[in-house]
Amino acid sequence: MPAARAARPDDGIPPDLAAVLLDADGRVLMCSPAARRQLGDPLAPEAAAALREIPRRGPGARVRIPGTAGPVHARSLTTPLSDHGPGHSNLVPSARLILLLPVGRAAGDPRLSDARGQDHQALAHTAAVDIGATLDLGEAARAFVDVLVPDFADLASVDLAESVLHGDEPRRTDEVEFRRAAVAARPGTTWPAPMLDVGDRLPPFPESPMLGPLAEGIPVRATDMAYLRTSLRLDAATLDTIIPAAATSSMVATLLVRGLLLGSITVWRTGGRPAFDERDAALLAEIASRAALSVDNARRYTREHRTAVALQRSLLPRLANRTPAAETAGTYRPAEGEAGVGGDWFDVIPLSSMRTAFVVGDVVGHGLGATAAMARLRTAVQTLADLDLEPDELIGHLDDLVISYWPEHDPDDSTAELAALGATFQYAVYDPVSCTCTVASAGHPPPLVLRPDTEPQFVDLTPGPPLGVGGMPFESFEIDLPPSSLLAFYTDGLVERRDRDLTARMSEFAAVVAENRRRPLGAIGAVVLGRLDPPRDDDVALLLARTECIPDDAVAAWELPADLGEVAHARALVTAKLTEWGLDELAYTTELVVSELVTNAIRYAGGPVGLRLIRGGTLVCEVSDPSNTQPRLRRARDTDEGGRGLFLVAQLTNRWGSRYHRAGKTIWAEQSTTPQPAAAPLSAELSADALLAAFDPD
Repeated sequence: MPAARAARPDDGIPPDLAAVLLDADGRVLMCSPAARRQLGDPLAPEAAAALREIPRRGPGARVRIPGTAGPVHARSLTTPLSDHGPGHSNLVPSARLILLLPVGRAAGDPRLSDARGQDHQALAHTAAVDIGATLDLGEAARAFVDVLVPDFADLASVDLAESVLHGDEPRRTDEVEFRRAAVAARPGTTWPAPMLDVGDRLPPFPESPMLGPLAEGIPVRATDMAYLRTSLRLDAATLDTIIPAAATSSMVATLLVRGLLLGSITVWRTGGRPAFDERDAALLAEIASRAALSVDNARRYTREHRTAVALQRSLLPRLANRTPAAETAGTYRPAEGEAGVGGDWFDVIPLSSMRTAFVVGDVVGHGLGATAAMARLRTAVQTLADLDLEPDELIGHLDDLVISYWPEHDPDDSTAELAALGATFQYAVYDPVSCTCTVASAGHPPPLVLRPDTEPQFVDLTPGPPLGVGGMPFESFEIDLPPSSLLAFYTDGLVERRDRDLTARMSEFAAVVAENRRRPLGAIGAVVLGRLDPPRDDDVALLLARTECIPDDAVAAWELPADLGEVAHARALVTAKLTEWGLDELAYTTELVVSELVTNAIRYAGGPVGLRLIRGGTLVCEVSDPSNTQPRLRRARDTDEGGRGLFLVAQLTNRWGSRYHRAGKTIWAEQSTTPQPAAAPLSAELSADALLAAFDPD
């Protein structure tokens, strides 16, 4: 640091101008000769303490410093000081220069006037750094008032157009509604009670010549509060909500972008501070121009975030669901702040034979691109799930889809498709008949399992690589789940924190779920989010499922040899079981289905043939055979002697399909057990007896 030198008469510095240099911790580094004369040499501790209390970058204040003969005008400048000479560099990275001048000499002093210019320059620099640092409208508005108070004003407020707060562009109309977005008051004081606070709506302002320049982006100053109250043409009660009682000076600057009015900034001075002048107006106009760009960027981000959240939520299933296999409840919380909504999702897909698939995935990145990629993957998963594939086989097909499609795109392109590369994914199928769950994973955290009256545990599975990586197979893992077991599927945003160990977080997650296991599923999700308090910079998806089992007496299974004579026996078995279950009204239809499916299995696949009935909210009829031949539905011509069987099955049941396993296939058909409105009687040509005779090989 350059050595301090004594002031000489030819320096042009007033002999009674005292200067004291403080370091960042408030220690006295140097004193001018006038400071030593006025405050003592060495500086008295009381005087040093009073100097440290002078506001930083303040516009100047009348204070009393112990040791001085009378009040002084004090100003504080904050500036980095360094010496670039040999052997020195930045010895004092940030120091405060305190200037003191007797009150009688303060007015018009050139040095203090120059200090005021430095104050403005420092404030403009602070505004350039702080404004625009966030894309949250509320935080941006608070940053504006924090820059202005207390260095520039005693009170400050930011008002934004209602449409801007929702992310939309303001309308090109005079009837724009404004709402207060942020307020600030000098430290040690509070925001005046009668004044409009954050969230309050501003009253409409009648046309006034005084406010005319605001439409052109020119700040408006007011030093006569009585004239201001008169010119606004509002009633006294309304004026008290927008003008502080202690105000002596005010300024308003509008936030304009592309000719659109986004909002305004209002500042007030109270007490003995000087009124705002033209230089202050120029500074506020500069800050307002920066603030307007910041608000517009935050508005655009708010609109994109809102659109992404709306799209994300529209693609998720109902948060609460119930199937014959399980009761489920999902919880989704989008990311906040600059990260934006991501691509976390969950799904619950009803499968054949009362089974249910649980899906959870996490797409790389944030924003609309991640949401669109999530939508594409979710659609692909639902399509593959409809094929009734095993979990590992389904993930393999999904991985092939990502590998085959996404490399066609430019890796530097930020389109939605790229977000699927590296996505993690988990697929589980729960069967309520066998009470087992089969899980496969592509780089996703393991699900949590809580069996009745046992400690929670994470499924011990070996996940494959994330989607699109390739090179490694995917494996399925089967776990037994007694009735009323609890499953928790989640994304990494729930358990990962930069400041916490992952293992400890997962243990905490398991403990919270176990502690609340008997509560409703939706309530468990809310408690988990509240207790874990995951970071807001990533999406969180949590899917909880409480399993149910089909009772043994609601399932009937038989194995038939490959003999066409067994078709009539199969019909008899089915009819007897339906009578036992009290479902006689479904007997005719079920006999037709069994006749067609068992006959086809014996003719084209051989044996043995498995026949199974499952009773629940629906009646499921399954026929299994050792062949992997795909059944095909077709419309027979009038002259064809066959080919109508599957068509009739499709017409007489609610839905039908086939699924494949390692030892053949299963064709299934579902009928509702809820009584249906009486249907028109079959025609003579298509009577039930005639149909049965047509399908009976005997």
